[in-house]
Amino acid sequence: MAAVQLAGSLPCGPPREAPPEPPREPTPEQDNGFRRLSARLCALRPDDSSSARTEIHLLFDQLISENYSEGSGVAPEDVSALLVQACRLVPLNQNHLVSKVSQLIHHLLNRLQVIVDEQNLDFLLAYTISAIQQCSSWTHMEILQALAALVYCNGSKCQKYLPDLLGKTGLLMKLSDLAQSDPEVRRAAVHCMANLCLSVPGQPYLEEPYQNICFQAFLTTLQSPKSSDMDDITFCMLLQNALKGIQSLLNGGKMKLTQTDKLGALLAVLKKSMFHGLPGLNIEMPTVLYPTPLPQYDGRPLVKPQQSEYCASRPTSNKKKKFRIKPKKIQQEEEEEKESSGEIEAAPVTGTGRVNMHEGNTWRSSPLGVQSLPLDGSGPAGKDRVSLPFSSSSWKRVSSSESDYSDAEGGMQSKMRSYQAKVRQGALACFLSTIKSIERKVLYGYWSAFVPDTPELGSPQSVSLMTLTLKDPSPKTRACALQVLSAILEGSKQFLSVAEDTSDHRRAFTPFSVMIASSIRELHRCLLLALVAESSSQTLTQIIKCLANLVSNAPYNRLKLSLLTKVWNHIKPYIRHKDVNVRVSSLTLLGAIVSTHAPLPEVQLLLQQPCSSGLSNSNSATPHLSTPDWWKKAPAGPSLEETSISSPKGSSEPCWLVRLCISTVVLPKEDSCSGSDAGSVAGSTYEPSPMRLEALQVLAHLARGYFPMAQVYLMELGEVICKCMGEADPSIQLHGAKLLEELGTGLIQQYKPDSTIPPDQRVPVFLVVMFWTMMLNGPLPRALQNSEHPTLQASTCDALSSILPEAFSNLPNDRQILCITVLLGLNDSKNRLVKAATSRALGVYVLFPCLRQDVIFVADTANAILMSLQDKSLNVRAKAAWSLGNLTDTLIVNMETPDPSFQEEFSGLLLLKMLRSAIEASKDKDKVKSNAVRALGNLLHFLQPSHIEKPRFAEIIEESIQALISTVLTEAAMKVRWNACYAMGNVFKNPALPLGTAPWTSQAYNALTSVVTSCKNFKVRIRSAAALSIPGKRAHYGSVDQYAQIWNALVTALQKSEDTTDFLEFKYCASLRTQICRALIHLLSLASASDLPCIRGTLELNGDMVRSYILQFLKSGAEGDDTGGPYSPQERDQMVKMALKHISSVHALAGDTSKRAIMGFLEDTLTVYFDSPGSQVAVLELKNQ
Repeated sequence: MAAVQLAGSLPCGPPREAPPEPPREPTPEQDNGFRRLSARLCALRPDDSSSARTEIHLLFDQLISENYSEGSGVAPEDVSALLVQACRLVPLNQNHLVSKVSQLIHHLLNRLQVIVDEQNLDFLLAYTISAIQQCSSWTHMEILQALAALVYCNGSKCQKYLPDLLGKTGLLMKLSDLAQSDPEVRRAAVHCMANLCLSVPGQPYLEEPYQNICFQAFLTTLQSPKSSDMDDITFCMLLQNALKGIQSLLNGGKMKLTQTDKLGALLAVLKKSMFHGLPGLNIEMPTVLYPTPLPQYDGRPLVKPQQSEYCASRPTSNKKKKFRIKPKKIQQEEEEEKESSGEIEAAPVTGTGRVNMHEGNTWRSSPLGVQSLPLDGSGPAGKDRVSLPFSSSSWKRVSSSESDYSDAEGGMQSKMRSYQAKVRQGALACFLSTIKSIERKVLYGYWSAFVPDTPELGSPQSVSLMTLTLKDPSPKTRACALQVLSAILEGSKQFLSVAEDTSDHRRAFTPFSVMIASSIRELHRCLLLALVAESSSQTLTQIIKCLANLVSNAPYNRLKLSLLTKVWNHIKPYIRHKDVNVRVSSLTLLGAIVSTHAPLPEVQLLLQQPCSSGLSNSNSATPHLSTPDWWKKAPAGPSLEETSISSPKGSSEPCWLVRLCISTVVLPKEDSCSGSDAGSVAGSTYEPSPMRLEALQVLAHLARGYFPMAQVYLMELGEVICKCMGEADPSIQLHGAKLLEELGTGLIQQYKPDSTIPPDQRVPVFLVVMFWTMMLNGPLPRALQNSEHPTLQASTCDALSSILPEAFSNLPNDRQILCITVLLGLNDSKNRLVKAATSRALGVYVLFPCLRQDVIFVADTANAILMSLQDKSLNVRAKAAWSLGNLTDTLIVNMETPDPSFQEEFSGLLLLKMLRSAIEASKDKDKVKSNAVRALGNLLHFLQPSHIEKPRFAEIIEESIQALISTVLTEAAMKVRWNACYAMGNVFKNPALPLGTAPWTSQAYNALTSVVTSCKNFKVRIRSAAALSIPGKRAHYGSVDQYAQIWNALVTALQKSEDTTDFLEFKYCASLRTQICRALIHLLSLASASDLPCIRGTLELNGDMVRSYILQFLKSGAEGDDTGGPYSPQERDQMVKMALKHISSVHALAGDTSKRAIMGFLEDTLTVYFDSPGSQVAVLELKNQ
């Protein structure tokens, strides 16, 4: 029943849910019974006579005893009207009738799942509040139950009654106070407050002052010890109600816990409640937990010295439970059932793994391979899964009868354990809501309070979430603890990245990095212990998911080896588990291992383990993992032996994980694990869809992180992809396309110019051609044209863009045309995902060597991209701008080839359109702008004299350069400004542009000099200095004043090259100084006689500083800068020598001594640099020349 009763329900979701079975058709008897009784009640008029009271009593009893069920055809408005009529018939001076009508309100609203409408609620609330104020105290319990049912999900409609209920002298505040003598009344008052805090989406929530009042009341309740007059079960229900109230405030009310004391007080009571009633454990908690990396208290139980680490399991009993269910009137407060707390006992385990720790409790550990026990008492496999502990369905209860726990003491103990387990589950659910409502950086301040650390020698283990995972007798509570731990671990990569234990620390203190590393190790140890000991399939799934979260976030590259090896070896047997959820999560964990910090040498070795290693447990080895072609009827390409690819390090042993994933995707499922396969289509011969999808994801992770391992199976994986993309299930097709994209990307990486893979270990181009021919002859084109599934189309476009350029040129001509035609056609798609993917793919193809000189293809691609640049979707425009940048890169590459035919044939009108579109795009969002300015720079570089001479180009050139200048100076993202400076440098490379004489020259130089001296980002400064060093003639720098301004700005920039408040910028200081020195030397090598006085004046003021940096430039250059300039030692000193030679050749103005001073500066610099007996001779020879 438990519609609004919070205490009797599970703590992990809303308390009132529809029953799991579909609504039943109302029987005429049910419908007629309610209508008949309702009509009789409505016919009565208020009458204070004894006979009238008796009749009302009888009618109420009949209404309560009627056999209702949800879907019985009774309209909510009829129920509300009946309750209003019932209250009108009962005067407040009739205590017994008030008690009975309160029971009726509570019973009908709960049984029929009715939420009272606002008009009737107003009357009923006023009545119940008056009843509490006027009636005898013995009626308060029933009245509060009725009030709780009325306010359930109606908090927003109770605003005018909140002062009476929650004010300083409010009824609920008084009745929930610690001074309240009746513990049941106190519990019912807290229950009412919790129901008031429940929110309904779209409805206004409690005002903040009332939220704080309720929060403080709940917190006080949780902090208070059990009073002597309160029995244990009532105390448990009181705690549950308080916990649910706080959870509602955090979830629905979006309450923010910004005050440290408030958050610390809540976390302290949650930690205490998490262990409520846990056998053998009684911890003392401070009132407030403060964020600290060190333990604040030591409330840990003593552990017997002889206890081994495998003892840290869970208590259970060998005795089988007997349940006797007797029919009885359902009461919300007494709803209890073994299942509701999730407490389940494992069958006795023979052999090792059981150690007695506490009197009366046996701590068990199940051996590997023990299968889950049915949670609902049913035998067949597949019926043993329960709902996730924090899902809404877990609030439902199967039975509500108090008599489930009969037979005196044994039943009461079982009932008590069930209630205590619910308190722990409620605390964990509340903690999960708390985690979601605070920032991660705040949460990790409390890391050590909830996550275990490796205990010091001889010290007991601290209590943490892992204590519950290992020792709690209820599998549902263990699963809740694991969900909370997963939530803490999720997104913890940055926090955990400081961990380091690769070297032994011998210090007087423990560094924070070592402490976090120790915590990570302990988490691995405890979770693997829990994995071995667990028998519940649902909890097992949570353990594996938690491990996957840990693996995804832990910095294994900074930790000692073996952690992943242990996880790997422990998880292998579960790949063949009977429960599909366990199998899926096991594959998820393996995927996390192969994707974390890939490639890791430890994982590389694990992947090379023999196929059978670890999979033979409980007869679970896969018989199909022996031969490579075991699933194919007729291979479509050469087998592994026929190709020149060998597995890494010459190992002939196939990768067992690849074999496993392929078999999971393509082989029929085995009978041994088909019993619990939820998710598989009826009559399907394959593994359930989640298993196959996860296997495809693992293959994609392998292709991304360990391509040398995956490349051995290239053709085989190609057939798997063809099979997947030929299936009817779009999700299988989609994951097949993702795998294809990863394989294609891996092949491209192998052939990049900077690839470290030796040519003989790469996949041969002919095999790549065969692979893509198989793809294009298979279902790939069909998927590309499947407009019913745009996500699949988009993903297939991405896959098509991962073709190796060297392989594309060797594809059959019709296949090349197919790719191009389909992509150009899909660019007209109405779906934005497809359009964005197509724009990106065209931007990749336009860089292919075999296509970039095809004027027609480049022009068609340009028109398609320009059309996408007008799209309403920002994502489409961003992809189109990136492709436009690539297309203009192609124009520059073609311009640098000896054959001028491309430039001559490329349409000038199309160039104009591209310039206009790029100018417009440069005013768009940063995502679009960064590539738009790149395209502008390339286009202005590409313009030929024949274009520039035309009047229609003059205006567009001016606009383009103004757009670049504006972007250089704007406060946009640094990537945008970097690209704008890069584009400006490209403009300077076009000798046909009137640089130096055009009006925009000074504006362009002013923008660059402003950036080089003042931009916060050093990479942008480097790029602007590089742009200033590009013009090849003195005339391009404009007037003497303009030249002087550039020179002075560069010297100032050199002075300020270490002025930054951002620590991250310091690593670019050397590159910045190198680039500025290069620009200064370049300016010297072009200087005219008129420029020399300005140069001399600067050197007189800052000569020592400039010399020191030029010497650094000569001696070391810079590593890792992004300008691409020549920086070999010979080239560097040659630049200075050329500058000296140029200055010596300048005819100085009469009486000007600047030339001599500048030559002296350069000679002295070279002398110091060479610093050898022959250096003076070299300098003198240079002077004589």
